[in-house]
Amino acid sequence: MKFDLVSPERRLASMQVQAVQIPGTDGDMTAMPGHMPVITTLRPGILTVTTDDGDQEFVVTGGFAEVSEGLTVLAENALPRADMTQENYDAMIKVAENLYGQAQENFVSEPGPVDEAAKMLSDMVALGDQIGLSSTR
Repeated sequence: MKFDLVSPERRLASMQVQAVQIPGTDGDMTAMPGHMPVITTLRPGILTVTTDDGDQEFVVTGGFAEVSEGLTVLAENALPRADMTQENYDAMIKVAENLYGQAQENFVSEPGPVDEAAKMLSDMVALGDQIGLSSTR
């Protein structure tokens, strides 16, 4: 099936694939040719693309995935796993911490948005563990 991965900065991938493992906020899923149409939100994690030439991994921090005749991923932030550095990871953690702090200030008596921001920060820390980078926070 046709797969496209786009971030605000650039198109990272456009190719024919056999399967894509998606880190969804409601649980991980694998999209393959013939998958029923669905739109899901992404959590911070590794998006794994399987092609005839092997697997490629991309780090994503959020966004949406739309499965129809193909798969389009619109990521808030994405880069090839091979390009991920401690510096990139630290910047992503800082953004997640800032969002969490803002949610705590703006939603003092509304736990939902604060819980969502805390979950995102937790997912970012777990992502670092998964790819061998550490959070200094």
